[in-house]
Order: sequence, then C-alpha cells, then structure tokens
Amino acid sequence: MSAPTWAAGLCAGSAVWLLGARDLEARRARAVLGSGGQGRAGDWSWRRAVAAGRGRVRHEWWCLAAGLALSVMGDSVVPLVLGAAGVPLARRARRAAGARSARERRGDAVIELCGVLAGEVRAGRQPGEALRVALGEVKGADGGGAGGGAARSAVLAAARFGGDVPGALRDAARAPGAEGLLGLAACWRVAVDRGAGLATGLERLEAALRSERDQRGDLRAQLAGARSTAVMLAGLPLLGLLMGTALGADPLKVLLHTGAGLGCLVVGGVLEGVGVWWALRIVRGAEGR
Repeated sequence: MSAPTWAAGLCAGSAVWLLGARDLEARRARAVLGSGGQGRAGDWSWRRAVAAGRGRVRHEWWCLAAGLALSVMGDSVVPLVLGAAGVPLARRARRAAGARSARERRGDAVIELCGVLAGEVRAGRQPGEALRVALGEVKGADGGGAGGGAARSAVLAAARFGGDVPGALRDAARAPGAEGLLGLAACWRVAVDRGAGLATGLERLEAALRSERDQRGDLRAQLAGARSTAVMLAGLPLLGLLMGTALGADPLKVLLHTGAGLGCLVVGGVLEGVGVWWALRIVRGAEGR
C-alpha cells in the first residue's frame, strides 16, 4: 500500500478512537446527571464497544499493534517479532510505574497519619484511641495507604486490645514507601516507656518526612529534563524513518529486505537500547542518592 493510503487509515482509526472516548464521557455525564438513555440498542452501539475496549487494553499491547502495522507496511515479519518482544518490556515498565506511584501514595499516607495522630493527641485523646481515629481518617489507608490493608488491621487490633503497637508499626513499615512508620514506632515506644510527649515527636517526624518528600520532588523535577532529553534522542531514528518515507526513499524496504539494512537494524537497535538503558540508569542513580 502507498503512504497516502496508510495515512488515511491512520486518520480513520484516530477518528474512531476519539469518537469512542467522546461517547464514554457523554455516558458518564448522563449517569451523573440522571438523564435518560437511548435504549438497549443504543447501549450496544459500536462506539460503546470501542470505548469499553479502550479501557481494557493495556498500553503494552500497542507495541504488538505497531509491530503488526509495520510488518504489513514493510512486508516483513521482523517488526512483528520486535513488537512482540517489546510487550513484556513495556509491561515491566508499566508495573514499575504503578509500584512507584503506590510507594508515593503510602509515603503521603504516613505523613498524613503522623499529622492527624499528633492533632488527636493534642486534643486530649489517649494514644491508642487517637491511633484508631487517625487510621480511620487518613485517606488511602486501605490497600495502597499507610502500610497496606492487612498491616492496618494489625495496627488497629494492637491499638484496640493493648497489643504491641510499635511491633505492628514496624511490620507495616516493610511495605515500600511506608518506611516512615519506623519513626512512628520509635516515637510511640519512647512516649510509652519514658513518658515523653508523643505529639511533639510526631510533629517533628511529620516535618522531617515532609521535608524529605519535598527534596525528592525537587530532585525529580530537576532530572525530568535529562529524562526527557534521553527519550527524545531515542525517538530520532523513528523521525528519520518518517522523513525517509516522506521523501520516497522507502527505508523500510532497505532495512527489512537487504543484508546491509538488517545489519544496520540490529546494530542500531542494540546501540539504541544500551544508550537508553544507560541514560535512565544514570537518572535513577541520581534519584536514589
């Protein structure tokens, strides 16, 4: 097929995608406002099917779709194989991003827990009762919150029945992002054993955790430029392929159907992967420090 034909197909697919997204938003608005529907036949329209499929398809499968499209355009199975190989890599990146987001939510929940607990103690509640109230008020305390749902239940049980609250907090601190609960456990033990002010310690702990979070956010913002530059440089070969196609050079035929082209594709792909990995490794190392 010619390039204009593929461009027309791409535009048509984008139009279908946008119509599905627009219909999904309209359905949500009707559900909120309580307006009437279009009947059972309208509920099973093709636009609703596209919108429903869009929410179920994981992002990593776009690698396979892109490989399939390039295989058809270049009349070669190599892009399809590369797209299939990219699916697990994209899935791993998506899961890593999800784990990082969950870790940040747990850290925010721990900071909020310290602040709410300090306020409850200042208001005159006993530490055990204050902890139960604080865990009930902190948003996201279940599941992805401060330590996870099971750990939260263990802490609540220890606070309610006079158990080992510091030990339960230390167990909850094993979840990624909930390490601040170790400081809360130390404040709790010092307050119980030595009669020190629990509220004062919690306020200082909250300030320290908040300052550490702000420093990580500033560092991440400073490194965002380096990460964006690495991703942009990684996309330059694709831009070269598009420019070559626009000029009528047919780079896919050269890359996929000649020995020199396949060699350049292999060597370039390896160098591209190593370069992106090394650049992101430097960024992650800076974030870790």
